[in-house]
Amino acid sequence: QVQLVESGGGLVQAGGSLRLFCAASGRTASTYNMAWFRQAPGKEREFVAAVSRSGGLTIYGDSVKGRFTISSNAKTTVYLQMNSLIPEDTAVYYCAAGNAIGADENLFLYWGQGTQVTVSS
Repeated sequence: QVQLVESGGGLVQAGGSLRLFCAASGRTASTYNMAWFRQAPGKEREFVAAVSRSGGLTIYGDSVKGRFTISSNAKTTVYLQMNSLIPEDTAVYYCAAGNAIGADENLFLYWGQGTQVTVSS
C-alpha cells in the first residue's frame, strides 16, 4: 500500500508560479512511476505530467508543455513546478503512483486526496 499526500496548492495571479509537492510513503513507494492529473469543476480528469521511477523519463500533457516541469528525488517525493499560470489551470491537482507510465489514469494504482490550485485573472 502507498499513501500519497499533496501540498503546495493555493491562489495565484495569472502569470505567476506555484510548486506542488507529492510525498509518498509506505512499502515500496520509491519503486513506482509517478504522475500529476488535474480536474476542473464540471470537467473530466486531465493528465498533466508523469515521471518514471528513476526520474529519467518525463511526459507532459499538451496544455502544460513548456510551462510545467515534473521532477522527483527518485525516492518518495515528486514535484510539479508550474510557471506562466493561466486561469484555465485552475483545478484540483492529484498525485498518482503506478507500475506503468503514461497519460491514462487507469495505469495508476494509488491516488492522493488532491490540492486546489486557483489562478485568478
